[in-house]
Amino acid sequence: MAHKLAKWADSISLFGFLSLELIPVAVVSVDSAMGNCLTSLPSPTAKNFSKKSKALPIETMFKLPSPLPVWPKGDGFASGTIDLGGGLRVCQVSTMVKVWATHEGGPDNTGATFFEPSHIPDGFYMLGCYSQPNNKPFFGWVLAGKDDGSSEALRKPLDYTLIWSSESSKIKEDGHGYVWLPIPPDGYKAIGHVVTNSPQKPSPEKIRCVRANLTDQCEAGSWIWGPGQASDANGFNVYTVKPSIRGIKALGVSVGTFVAQIDGTVSPLSLACLKNAQANLSCMPNQTQIDALIRAYSPWVYLHPDEEYLPSSVSWFFANGTLLYKKGEETKPVPIEPNGSSLPQGGSNDGAYWAKVKIVNVPLGKIGEHVGDWEHVTLRVSNFNGELQRMYFSEHSGGTWVEASELVSKWTCFAREWGIGIRNDTEKSKMVMDTGVSYSLVAAEYLGSAINEPAWLNYCREWGPKLSYDITDEIKKVEKALPGPVRSAFEKFVKGLPNEVLGEEGPTGPKMKNNWSGDER
Repeated sequence: MAHKLAKWADSISLFGFLSLELIPVAVVSVDSAMGNCLTSLPSPTAKNFSKKSKALPIETMFKLPSPLPVWPKGDGFASGTIDLGGGLRVCQVSTMVKVWATHEGGPDNTGATFFEPSHIPDGFYMLGCYSQPNNKPFFGWVLAGKDDGSSEALRKPLDYTLIWSSESSKIKEDGHGYVWLPIPPDGYKAIGHVVTNSPQKPSPEKIRCVRANLTDQCEAGSWIWGPGQASDANGFNVYTVKPSIRGIKALGVSVGTFVAQIDGTVSPLSLACLKNAQANLSCMPNQTQIDALIRAYSPWVYLHPDEEYLPSSVSWFFANGTLLYKKGEETKPVPIEPNGSSLPQGGSNDGAYWAKVKIVNVPLGKIGEHVGDWEHVTLRVSNFNGELQRMYFSEHSGGTWVEASELVSKWTCFAREWGIGIRNDTEKSKMVMDTGVSYSLVAAEYLGSAINEPAWLNYCREWGPKLSYDITDEIKKVEKALPGPVRSAFEKFVKGLPNEVLGEEGPTGPKMKNNWSGDER
């Protein structure tokens, strides 16, 4: 279940958009409201591990650069637990004890480590173990569940099935590892696996299964580990788990567990995820808390020192030569009101209208000539404690998710195509925008009438005209100025560009994109 808050920064509103997703999942807790602020990472003692020449990233626990702010008071946001309905309450557990580790296979052939949650609050029960690759700093969490005592939301497993053991695998490991699947009672489902470092079957008291009507279908996510150096469809593999249906209307809740699969069995999964059975929104932040979140996490955007086409606000875009055109009446364009109130509302992108500005020449001729882009970043934040979990950097119709633990190492600066022309430079300059300084909250569906959406947000047509030209002719024009060895590479590069910069229609607004109500991919 995810809910998206759309924040429009005045200085970058046309070409930049920031959304804030708050999801009922847990992240590593640093001075959090729950008090789970330490993660147990005991020093390995197994003989194979002692042979390693250098420490792996997982041996370091990731922490945000600053402690979490003290969030303003509200209802259920950042309170530490969430009521999912049906008698089930969940909390995050980020304190972990290592159970077993392997030191080869998986991403970067560095192995993976398997943990079980520890220091689970009284009355709560483990729903599954946690695992992550060794090539990243430790950044883990799982949910634990609590039954209200009257609904039997949780029950012990009847037994376990041994899914896999490392006994016959010739891999570098800390002892041997065993992965078990709980066998749930009728009407219940297993949410996670149990991992042990001995062949002895776990106790039924170790874990709890969840009543089926409180669960939802899930699917395998990113690859965590397999004995080989690449995911082998015919072997044993471990993946993250995520709800199959995701978006602001979806009810699935990630639990932080993993799924173990053999011989490429991917559907249906042997596990389920949780479900927000009563679509309870009490864990969402109020407006004061939203303001605190934006001020805490809004990114600074650095532009290239040679950038000529700077971001603009929507009102500036409207006030500086933008006209609304109507199909069949191209010679009678009309000005657009600064707040967008004169734009057609609703309907569909039927090509009947478009907003157009004077076309600007660019160094690559017509290639890349387009009015602008709606680019955005999404900050995924935990509802349990308000901590940043992931960040999404958009680029045309796609983008990239980056874990909070990797933001510093992978994204020392953020440069994108901001305007007309093609730029993929990432050089930092003094031109910087603090997107948290001036902003407007333009969408938060759960706050109802408290938020007034601006008219331009509901304009579903194109922010720019259709630019038609012969791409082959344009390539030839540019190739004339290029040395021979570079020409073929240039042609391949141009043909790989998104449609938005190859003479297609101008971009539609943020609310018309799939990621507005769905899930960025």
